[in-house]
Amino acid sequence: MRKLSICIFSLLCALCVNVLEMGAKVTFPVIFGDNMVLQQNAEVPFWGKAAPGKTVKVKTSWNGETYKTVAEKDGSWKVTLQTSSYGGPYDINVSDGKSVTFHNVMLGEVWLCSGQSNMEMPLAGWGRIDNYEQEIANAHYPDIRLFQVSRETAYSPQYDCKATGWNPCSPTTIPDFSATAYFFARNLYEKYHIPIGLIHSSWGGTFAEAWTSTTALKNIPAFKESATHIENISAEVAEMRKNYAVEKKAWDEKFESSDRGMAKEKWFHPSYNDNDWKQMNLPGLWEEKELPGFDGLVWFRKQIDVPASWKGKDLCLSLGNIDDDDITYFNGVEVGRSKYGTSRLYNIPAKLVKEKGNVVAVRVLDSGGNGGFYGESISMKLSLSDNNFISLAGEWKYNISIDMKKFDPMPQDYSDPFHPGVLFNAMIHPLIPYTIRGVIWYQGEANAGRAYQYRDLLPVLIQDWRRRWNSDFPFYIVQLAAFMDTKENPEESDWAELREAQLKTLSLENTGLAVAIDIGDAKDIHPKNKQEVGRRLALIAMADTYGDKIEYSGPLYDSYRIEGDTIRIRFTHAESGLKTPDGSELKGFAIAGPDHKFYWAEARIEGKEVMVYSPHVKMPVAVRYAWAYNPICNLYNGEGLPASPFRTDDWDGWTRGKK
Repeated sequence: MRKLSICIFSLLCALCVNVLEMGAKVTFPVIFGDNMVLQQNAEVPFWGKAAPGKTVKVKTSWNGETYKTVAEKDGSWKVTLQTSSYGGPYDINVSDGKSVTFHNVMLGEVWLCSGQSNMEMPLAGWGRIDNYEQEIANAHYPDIRLFQVSRETAYSPQYDCKATGWNPCSPTTIPDFSATAYFFARNLYEKYHIPIGLIHSSWGGTFAEAWTSTTALKNIPAFKESATHIENISAEVAEMRKNYAVEKKAWDEKFESSDRGMAKEKWFHPSYNDNDWKQMNLPGLWEEKELPGFDGLVWFRKQIDVPASWKGKDLCLSLGNIDDDDITYFNGVEVGRSKYGTSRLYNIPAKLVKEKGNVVAVRVLDSGGNGGFYGESISMKLSLSDNNFISLAGEWKYNISIDMKKFDPMPQDYSDPFHPGVLFNAMIHPLIPYTIRGVIWYQGEANAGRAYQYRDLLPVLIQDWRRRWNSDFPFYIVQLAAFMDTKENPEESDWAELREAQLKTLSLENTGLAVAIDIGDAKDIHPKNKQEVGRRLALIAMADTYGDKIEYSGPLYDSYRIEGDTIRIRFTHAESGLKTPDGSELKGFAIAGPDHKFYWAEARIEGKEVMVYSPHVKMPVAVRYAWAYNPICNLYNGEGLPASPFRTDDWDGWTRGKK
């Protein structure tokens, strides 16, 4: 009887194994799917998981080849496909006994597009780039394929990421995709008519160190401790996140109950008396206005009369961009709430609209960095239709409810994207080793306060990615655009120092810099002209990656020579000469003597050189150009590409030594 039981048990186990094997199906990371683009003329890794010991066969229709491998003990398998010249559509069939086929696969050029919000900025949605409606309507490019990586963080390198899969570019799929990436690809496609695959992986407001592996970060002294900490706590993060949820709930309850405007005095109510509130002109970040260095909760109110014909009709309330979070009320009723990175567009129901004395109240929470309303004045309005609106820009009343410096510290969020390595682990590592042609990178605003450190950090990130992909692929950088108010006199600037760090990264092989100093916006950290950003990135790729004999860069500082009371500046990328767009006098140059005090300078063009002089400086030793947050500058080469900001000195700036 015992022998019979053992035999039956063994038979059942064997049957279970057979059932599992019959039900097993080869699986893949989400980067592989219908509509994908594989890098042309390359050895392309192709991988997934299957039952251990299973033979996996991969057949590609472009060459009829079949590739075989056996799944490892953990089920992982990988083959290397040989791709041909661009074309398609093709199929890829994968079988471990059960067949899976990927359809509509193209061979072409694959680019990874990463960074923070200016890379993330979509054509529509909160981005609303220049001429966005027409750009979307014209986006019929089925051979440009879009892959959007979802926002995730992780404390250890992940096998897979979250994404919606590959989609052909169309007016339906492009509105929420990266505008910079799209215009880069569109320029390339219109020139070469080769399929383009765009892998977009970015997150607004994030630091470069979050996109760098902890292994690489440990080579930078300032990050060694924090990177090691991330690695050490990776196994405990799940429990820490649970604890955070409890702690944050308690903190939120205390914060809400401490908000006088919400819990006690109801500052959102139309009848509330705000006569003793101060005034602030909007839009504009409050750090640049009445509240320098302030983080916390501020309420804003504005009273509006509307035409009698608007009474009882649905309206649209537009507040532009707000840093960080808002809750907005119209005549005492909440009409919307949003987090950082979204454009505030709220519908106002007809029943709330009256002719006289409408009150808009906005509760704005900024937990760190800049805070308040920003963007163009035209973005703040109350509208009946596109052409029938009332501007809300101008004076608003405001009152502080909570000062973060006087409140309990916010619990640490182990899901936020600001820790070293967490975005590399979740949003870059799963893509490796998917073969790419190169990377375009738009990031740096978040690191401006540590610009000197960025001189080391960005090259470490680039070399780390290249080492992991086992490829010295091109890495093209967008230099920070102009932003904030123009200053009357020359002064130090952490944004200028960050631009310099980006410029210095060109010392690495196979890198390029798209200068954007002339297409910024004083009032909006997210300038709308992403068409030109994409074009300038594409020019670099055309010349540097694809070998076209074209000029791809504006003038770059090369050397200087002191000639009495004048300094002569020489530039590269000036073969066609130097110019100002309208032939006017040069602007943006400053000159200093041994006292390090800079004065605006007179400057004139002589061929590939610029002569810089000031009557205030008899013994000049240094020149700076466009060295400001939002400089007035106008030096271009013959191709109409702007000169990069630069300086000839190496004197200590604001950010040296900051960690």
